Amino acid sequence: MRLRITTLSLLVSAGLCSSQTVIFPEPLSPRIANYTIDVALDAVKKTLKGTETLVWKNTSTDKVSELQFHLYLNAFKNSQSTFMKESGGESRGVSAADGGWGWIDVTSIYVRDGEDLSSKMEFIHPDDDNANDQTVFRVPLSKPVPPGQTITLDIAFDAKLPKIFARTGFAGNYFLVGQWFPKVGVYEPAGTRYATTGQWNTHQFHSTTEFYADFGVYDVRMTVPKNFVLGATGTLQSRVEHANGTATHLYYAEDVHDFCWTASPNYKVVEDQWRHVKIRLLIQPDRVQSQAHRYIKSVKGTLEYFDHWMGKYPYPNVTIVDPQYGGFGSGGMEYPTLITGGSLWNLPEGFRATEGVTEHEFGHQYFYGMLASNEFEEAWMDEGFNQYAEGRIMDSLYGAKTATLDLLGFKVGDLEFSRDGYVGMKNPKLAPSFNKAWEYKAGGYGNFTYTKTAVWMTTLERIIGRPTMDEIMRTYFERWKFKHPCAKDFIAIVNEVVIARHGEKFGSDMNWYFEQVLYGTNTCDYEISSIAVVPVRSPKGVFDREGKKVESAAEPRASKPQEQESRITISRLGEVQLPVDILVKFDDGSEERSDWDGKDRYKILKFTKNSKAVWAKVDPEFKIVMDVNRLNNSRSFDADRTPVWKYTLKFLFWVQNVLATASAF
Repeated sequence: MRLRITTLSLLVSAGLCSSQTVIFPEPLSPRIANYTIDVALDAVKKTLKGTETLVWKNTSTDKVSELQFHLYLNAFKNSQSTFMKESGGESRGVSAADGGWGWIDVTSIYVRDGEDLSSKMEFIHPDDDNANDQTVFRVPLSKPVPPGQTITLDIAFDAKLPKIFARTGFAGNYFLVGQWFPKVGVYEPAGTRYATTGQWNTHQFHSTTEFYADFGVYDVRMTVPKNFVLGATGTLQSRVEHANGTATHLYYAEDVHDFCWTASPNYKVVEDQWRHVKIRLLIQPDRVQSQAHRYIKSVKGTLEYFDHWMGKYPYPNVTIVDPQYGGFGSGGMEYPTLITGGSLWNLPEGFRATEGVTEHEFGHQYFYGMLASNEFEEAWMDEGFNQYAEGRIMDSLYGAKTATLDLLGFKVGDLEFSRDGYVGMKNPKLAPSFNKAWEYKAGGYGNFTYTKTAVWMTTLERIIGRPTMDEIMRTYFERWKFKHPCAKDFIAIVNEVVIARHGEKFGSDMNWYFEQVLYGTNTCDYEISSIAVVPVRSPKGVFDREGKKVESAAEPRASKPQEQESRITISRLGEVQLPVDILVKFDDGSEERSDWDGKDRYKILKFTKNSKAVWAKVDPEFKIVMDVNRLNNSRSFDADRTPVWKYTLKFLFWVQNVLATASAF
């Protein structure tokens, strides 16, 4: 918690004019992009009019001679935007409404006490050749920003909100205002992620992409009708009513990289608390009785789990938004300290959509929020890691077999749900998880980003052990929070922790694993191909013994009359090679375990003992969650069928010879 003194002062660390002074031991983040925004909502026209002061710091060693900005709302401007062309007017099961267009215009942009940049704005298209897309613009600077220095810009903008379609907009008098202001991109100095030279990383808004931005301080005033309940990123500092029937809400947030807000006259407010975190639920009136306690229980359980598992949630609050009917396109979305859920009136508790969406979206506070990987380029590091976390947390809170569904005799766990999403694909080899989000041209973004990542993360956990995986996730979070990590950063931590805990048990590093599951497209499939049992007999034939040839008939060994040889054949049908265990059970109740590196195409296990193998299973503990066919992982030996097949094969051999003889004439 930070001590706040209410006074009008200068926020020196960010160069922002604010009504709050913040005293803190150390900022949590670099605070590169800092905003003071004043915006008014016209609830009738569904428009925004705003002014914005941006203080941007150049943390590189480069002289930065231009700035680049996102104008995300222009994705909804017309059918020719890249977003609309890629989505076909549909997103997450919701179609764009006819006439429900949205847009944003920058009406002026000035350097503080200096140059008017308005005429220099130029729309650019870093990812495609779509000249009609207006979601990114650049503006050259006459005076470059020196290393370590800041630039202050004063910006004015007008915006029209779309009918809710993809995360943002309005439905009647319900407003979810996301990605709504001119937002500076990320300048990556050489050595940041994959940058070899200093560069702007500012992608267009695509139908399957989300966001990437720098951390900062937000001081935002939102003026709305005074009968509206408002919620936003950060914490409420003041609310002032005006004579014209409006009210201005001031919210303040530190060390976040985005700002979202919502307003509606219909919200009911439910408040609770978990330790230092104030929980505020904005819920539709008809759902308070049946759904409110489910939202609260889920977010509390998730806070508790993350606190023990990965690290402390540093913010003082979290707001949960329950979208109204007609606004479900804004549901299931994450913003710093604010998430949107999804529920229906009287949704039965055995169908855990309310809980699952709440847990998942709060989990983004860690992966999207604090770790802040690049969701355009490496969505799996947010969505996939979060899907993995969801499986752990939901199964922990609601049962490994019942976390997603426990209704009318139907039971589904959360991990099972993720696994079905991956193995149930028509073509699981379509693309790797390591892929730019908009480059899934033939589909599969959700499966490869969310569910495949969750499945191979769980498989990794089960191979190396949960304690090792827990140390990996804690180390990853503590070392990379507020720093924009990439794939190589996570893999380096995996290698470090696994070697420290297990030496070279799994190899000199774990790169072999990621080459297959992250960068590759191959699938994993192991099967028990056959079980054969034959009696062990004495040798037969002619043998040289003491200078004489002795013929011996085959007889069961007198010393071990019941001895049998059981042969188990295990096959690798897929291309992915993983270490696997094999369990064999015998008719006397005994068991034998073996391990195999899983690299060859097959392995034959032989057991000679006074009992027969009756059953065998590869991966008996279900460590290899990404095995695409679990039905072939086990096989039973049916002794009664052996004579049938013996004589059937002899008959077929006889028929083959007859046909071969006939063909000679």
